[in-house]
Amino acid sequence: MHKILFATSEVHPLVKTGGLSEVSGALPVALYRMGLDVRVVLPGYRPVLAACTNVRVVAQLSLPASVEPVRILEGALGRSAVPLYVVDAPAMFDRPGGPYADLADRDWPDNAGRFTVFCRAAVELGMDRAGLRWQPDVVHCHDWQSGLIPALLAREPLRPATVFTIHNIAYMGSFDRAHFETLGLPPDLFRPEAMEFYGQFAFIKGGLVFADLITTVSPTYAREIQTPQYGCGLDGLMRHRSADLIGILNGVDYELWDPAADTEIAARYDAQSLERKSGNKRALQREMGLHAEEAAFVLGAVSRLAHQKGIDLLPGALAPLWREGVQLAVLGAGDGDLQRRIAALTAAQPGQCGAYFGYNDSLSHRLIAGADALVMPSRYEPCGLGQLYCQRYGTVPIVRRTGGLADSVTPVNADALNADMATGLVFDEPSAAALSSALRAAMFLYRVPSQWRRVQRAGMQRDFGWARSARRYAEVYRRARLQRQ
Repeated sequence: MHKILFATSEVHPLVKTGGLSEVSGALPVALYRMGLDVRVVLPGYRPVLAACTNVRVVAQLSLPASVEPVRILEGALGRSAVPLYVVDAPAMFDRPGGPYADLADRDWPDNAGRFTVFCRAAVELGMDRAGLRWQPDVVHCHDWQSGLIPALLAREPLRPATVFTIHNIAYMGSFDRAHFETLGLPPDLFRPEAMEFYGQFAFIKGGLVFADLITTVSPTYAREIQTPQYGCGLDGLMRHRSADLIGILNGVDYELWDPAADTEIAARYDAQSLERKSGNKRALQREMGLHAEEAAFVLGAVSRLAHQKGIDLLPGALAPLWREGVQLAVLGAGDGDLQRRIAALTAAQPGQCGAYFGYNDSLSHRLIAGADALVMPSRYEPCGLGQLYCQRYGTVPIVRRTGGLADSVTPVNADALNADMATGLVFDEPSAAALSSALRAAMFLYRVPSQWRRVQRAGMQRDFGWARSARRYAEVYRRARLQRQ
């Protein structure tokens, strides 16, 4: 039985800023169900401590990066039996705001120190120096916040194997030399062959340079980050490590995302009762202030409002389509300018455009169930989850061909339609004109109900459950152990 320490900076439902949280909440459970001894380690943010009421102190560590003793609390991950270790360092993590930023959305100035403490604690767990009498075979690290772990474990002769997963290579955890000098780390980590990156100290390079194997969240993204266009300056390193780089598409937790059992939506349905989906459309139109027109083509967008996501393309793409009965419902938060542009669009198109700015998990379910199509015009997208969710809900994805969007949506064409394989509309150029053409094609298809139903049902029959991805990760762990021996 593989023993896996799963090191992550966020886990659903305890703390969430993006897809990493959902992966960290679902993948360990899927691995546990396969028979792996998997345990999760997470920083003790204030909401985590508030939610984890049934925990006990199992260790106390003195770490060079912390001015106070660090406690390890043990509990369980959600309602599962997966053990959860919480790194309780109040000076670093027990504060208002989010995991990475304060209440005004400004990055915590001591993030380098905070995640050094987290990584140091995870290393002690990985080396069985916390008195738990348990040492993992593999430490699986996620994104820059855990990037120091492979770098520090590489200095240990009897260490476990390490796997590092890139969820988004653009987020590197870069800090200046002055920050590095305060962390008490080995000086030789600040060199180009280690973690120095154009004069900065980049946490992500700890994983990219020192981990035994590297994974990322879709096969296409694994290829894309080896190119200058998508590699963010790390494409040379990615090409150098290409033999150790594996793309595994993320999965969906169908216990949370299933229209036949979803308690958040107005009307439950499945592929055999798609006519009930219209009840969710009417409810969404009411909630988002859209005209109650059954024939309207309701387009949904659930997204971070960021340049990466291509949401800025929507106003131009929709301009020629408003007269043709399109409606838009937006749920998201992020860039202030993008939020203002969407707000202006809502004001200019009353009854046809509605928006909710913020994070609202319940509304995301209702929007995905109620929309006819979900638009994801991302300039790049490591995996994406919306297009996986919406296919199960019979909500047709309209996506740009990049990353996980390319890997998970089968484009509508004559052959795919006839074979009942087509699951969505796919376009290539990241422009308002290309997006507008894809939206117009979707609207044309929508007006041929028999064909639209075929696309809906094909998507609903796709299986993106975590069991498939978990099997791939189990194979990665086996390979990492063999490579370490």
